[in-house]
Amino acid sequence: MAIPLLNPISVLDQTVRQALGLLPRATALVSGAEALLADVRRLLDRIEATRADAGFVIAAVDETRERVDLLLGSVQGPVERLLPLLERLAETTDPREVDAMVDLIDRLPVIADAVQADVIPMLRTLSSVAPDLHDLLDVSRELNEMLAKLPGMGRIKRKVDEEQELEAATPPAAP
Repeated sequence: MAIPLLNPISVLDQTVRQALGLLPRATALVSGAEALLADVRRLLDRIEATRADAGFVIAAVDETRERVDLLLGSVQGPVERLLPLLERLAETTDPREVDAMVDLIDRLPVIADAVQADVIPMLRTLSSVAPDLHDLLDVSRELNEMLAKLPGMGRIKRKVDEEQELEAATPPAAP
């Protein structure tokens, strides 16, 4: 059997046609690859920016961690010493006591003002009152002695003493 010979021009023509048919696809492929490369560049830029931001964050966290370590180191001893007291306080403190302490703390400014304005000035005058009280007691004793010398006062005094003893021995009535 005879082998047909191929016409080189027809083979070339067919190859060129096939190549020309592939050209739009190749162009689209190259355009897609270029777009993909642009997306990859933008992604790499964002990754680089994120890495740089992460570096700043890590530096800030390291600085904060160092400060926290120093702070914790300085309070560790006192907290360890206070821990038994805090545990006891937590076990023995009633919420009503906490409410009472909060109320007292809220009133402290008023109490401090009253002590400063009223109590302290009164305490300063006590040193001048003491001699007057002694004089008043002396006069009261002298008056008792004078009354005891009046006729009939002995009976009245005994009667008053008996009434006072009776009142002291009797329990007070319930309200």
